[in-house]
Amino acid sequence: MKYAVISISGSQFLVSEGQTITIDKFTTSEKKGEIKEVLLTVNDDKVTVGTPIVDKATVEYEIVKDFKGEKIEVSTYRSKSRYRRHLGFRAQLTDLKITKLNF
Repeated sequence: MKYAVISISGSQFLVSEGQTITIDKFTTSEKKGEIKEVLLTVNDDKVTVGTPIVDKATVEYEIVKDFKGEKIEVSTYRSKSRYRRHLGFRAQLTDLKITKLNF
């Protein structure tokens, strides 16, 4: 089995070819690209751990879609003082499809 651990958008993900991952909004003008921050690679029995990244290892991806996440609603109040507050938040997300692991 072939997989890798990558660092993108401030988070780490365990990815393999053909997998789709959801990350925080990824701003780039191209629909395809490659990630050079590969922290670990596994190819059957051969494991390579980076210090901090693995040399000459890249992960190719393509952007599937940009979308908003589920709405999170927060309500706070203080009893006996008529204080009420309501907040809502929707995260901006991006779906990435991992097309190829190069190592």
